[in-house]
Amino acid sequence: MRQVWKPSVTVAAIVERDGRFLLVEEHTVEGLRLNNPAGHLEPGESPVHGAIREALEETCCEFTPDGLLGVYLSRFQRPDEDVTYLRFAFRGSMGSPIAGRQLDDNIVRTVWLTPSEVRESQARHRSPLVLQCVEDHLAGKCYPLDLVMTHPSVQALQAPYGRSGL
Repeated sequence: MRQVWKPSVTVAAIVERDGRFLLVEEHTVEGLRLNNPAGHLEPGESPVHGAIREALEETCCEFTPDGLLGVYLSRFQRPDEDVTYLRFAFRGSMGSPIAGRQLDDNIVRTVWLTPSEVRESQARHRSPLVLQCVEDHLAGKCYPLDLVMTHPSVQALQAPYGRSGL
């Protein structure tokens, strides 16, 4: 039987404030890595809502997207794993931390880095898309949020483990 190729869909929040970019430091199999607040799209949610949810889980702050930065395709390989990721990256702003919220278990902390610091830390990035998204933001790339349309049938999906999409 022929195997069907299915990329893993992820969403990311790209936030710049006062010339610095918000990243998260997280535990991975490869050790501590830096990433944009990002994660997997869950059943029943739109890419925009997935980015809002992931940013909240990883930073304890509300993310307000104002544009689509881009759609990215990348591949991650190691001896026991070969995954292609399809990433929807959204630009926007971040609110203040929400009292009582805790960072996801694998997130160590949030950090604000200048573009130079992001470039210099490239060896610690979880993905080559971390820097690519920062560079695209600096280049002024931005598309309307409605460029990504989610059909209402998606909301009919049931999220696993009792979680529901936004």
